[in-house]
Amino acid sequence: MLICPVCGHMLTRFERVYRCESGHAFDQAKEGYVNLLRTSKPGDAMGDDKHSARSRRDFLNRGYFAPLRDALTAKFADAQGSLLDICCGEGYYTAALGENPNLTVYGFDLSREMVRLAAKRGHGTYFVANMAAIPVQSGSMDYAAHLFAPFHEPEFARVLRPGGQLITVVPGARHLFGLKALLYDTPYLNDEQLPETTSLRLVRREKVTARITLETPADIEAVFRMTPYYFHTSARDRAKLEGVEQLETEIEFVLGTYEKGD
Repeated sequence: MLICPVCGHMLTRFERVYRCESGHAFDQAKEGYVNLLRTSKPGDAMGDDKHSARSRRDFLNRGYFAPLRDALTAKFADAQGSLLDICCGEGYYTAALGENPNLTVYGFDLSREMVRLAAKRGHGTYFVANMAAIPVQSGSMDYAAHLFAPFHEPEFARVLRPGGQLITVVPGARHLFGLKALLYDTPYLNDEQLPETTSLRLVRREKVTARITLETPADIEAVFRMTPYYFHTSARDRAKLEGVEQLETEIEFVLGTYEKGD
């Protein structure tokens, strides 16, 4: 399924090296992933750093977002074929999907540290790549999953086979509303807007909701760092988290199922 990011020819794995017919070679890391990202920047300079990746892993391992994980695995319970997890992060959802013996799961992310942690979870083939140029054969994926990341319609449609499906996830209206009510004087609702596309057709829309209690200050800080508004919150509002030991909040996710036409 993987193609060379340099020339576009198919990659073949030889023990711990992936090679194409043009002679380009990519070594498999000891954790089992391969770096297929074309860039002149150091690997650790792209995407989330080690602290962010490990914080996200530890938070998800505590099961706070298990309702979303369970909803995704249920949607793919009867699926067969190949699945690509786009921007897979540290592999929490990818590995769960990969436990389905009838699915061959691939996952990639821009962050090498995220992919390294994902590969340690197993249940998939993991690689470092950019979603703007996914090193995957055109029309090779039966399914794709895309959670909380920018939407790159041309590439998503390209890698899916005709009739293939993409599951995309965006925050629901009241996702983490308890956190926002603590931080902001006038907390806002999310718009729940699923991406609009021309090459993929939205065929189903579902919502997953639950209430959770963030049990430690570290968990509260971790989920705050996982949100876009972490970067847009003033120091005054951030200070409101100090001394908060626990926090109850809703979590809400909107799942959109898109289908590629024949």
